[in-house]
Amino acid sequence: MLHRSAGEDRRVKPRDLALAVAVAAAWGFNFVVIDVGLDRLPPLLFSALRFGLAAFPAVLIVGRPRVAWRWVLAVGVVLGVVKFSLLFAGMDAGMPAGLSSLVLQAQAIFTLGFAVLLLRERPGRRQLVGVGLAALGIALVAWRIGPGRPAGAFALVIGAAVAWGLSNVAMRRASPPDMLRFMVWISAVAAPVLAVLSLLVEGPAADLAALRAFDLTTAAALGYVTGVSTLLGFGAWGALIRRYGASTVAPFSMLVPFFGMASAALLLDEAIHPSDVLGGALVIGGVLLGAVRPSRVASPAPAVAAAIR
Repeated sequence: MLHRSAGEDRRVKPRDLALAVAVAAAWGFNFVVIDVGLDRLPPLLFSALRFGLAAFPAVLIVGRPRVAWRWVLAVGVVLGVVKFSLLFAGMDAGMPAGLSSLVLQAQAIFTLGFAVLLLRERPGRRQLVGVGLAALGIALVAWRIGPGRPAGAFALVIGAAVAWGLSNVAMRRASPPDMLRFMVWISAVAAPVLAVLSLLVEGPAADLAALRAFDLTTAAALGYVTGVSTLLGFGAWGALIRRYGASTVAPFSMLVPFFGMASAALLLDEAIHPSDVLGGALVIGGVLLGAVRPSRVASPAPAVAAAIR
C-alpha cells in the first residue's frame, strides 16, 4: 500500500486508490475512443472540437489560471496544438491505439533531454539508466514497423512525445497550482488555433462533410475525450495530488499504457506481440526508475506531465 508523501504516515484510502486506478484506466481507454473518433472526424477538427468543448463554458467559471500568461500560451501551443495534432495525425495515419499509448511514454526521454538543455539540470544515474531502458523499449516497438504500424505514423507519434517533453519542461517552470484550471485555459488557447489549422489543412469541405455526418457515436467520442478524459480525469487527478502529493500519485500514470493496450486488444482486435510486451515493460520500468527517488520527494512535474492525455 502506498503512503502519503512529505512525512505524512496515513495510508492512502482504498477509495482513493481505486480512484487513481480508475483515472489511469479512463486515460488508457481514451486511446480507443480517439481511434473511434478519428474514423468520423479529421484529426485537426477532432482535436479542435475536443479542446473547444473542454474550454467552454468552463473557462468562464474557473477563473484566471494563476500562472503567468506566457506559460498558458506556450503550453497551449506546444501541448494542445503540436502534441495532440501529431498524435491524432499519427493514429489517423495508421498507428495502432494501444501502441500509441505506449510510444507516447517516450516523452520521459525527451523531457530529460530538454531539462538538461534548457534548465541545466544534471540527471542522476537512476534517471540515465531509466531513460536508456525506455529508449530500448521504444526501439523494440519500432523494430516491428511495417504495414500494421507505418513508419510515418510511428514518427508522428514520436513527434508528439517530443512536443510533450518540451511542454513538460514549460509546465515545470509554470508550476500551476490547479491542473484542472490550467488545462481549461490550455484548451482555450489550443481550440481556436486548431480550428484555423483544420480549415487551412483539412479544408472547409472536409470539415463540413464531417460535421454533416455527425452522429451519436461521434458525440459519444467527443463527450468521452472532453468530459471523462479531460475534465473529470484532471479534476480527480488534481484532487489526488493535493491530498497525497505528486510522488505518491505519479506512478499510477504508468498503468495508462497497460489499459490502453489491453482495451485496444479487446475492443479493436489489435494484436499484441511478445516484443511489444517486452518493450512496454522496459518503457514503463525505465520511466518509473527515473521518476521514483527514494531519498527525497519528487517534484510535481512528473505527475503533472503524466496527466495530460
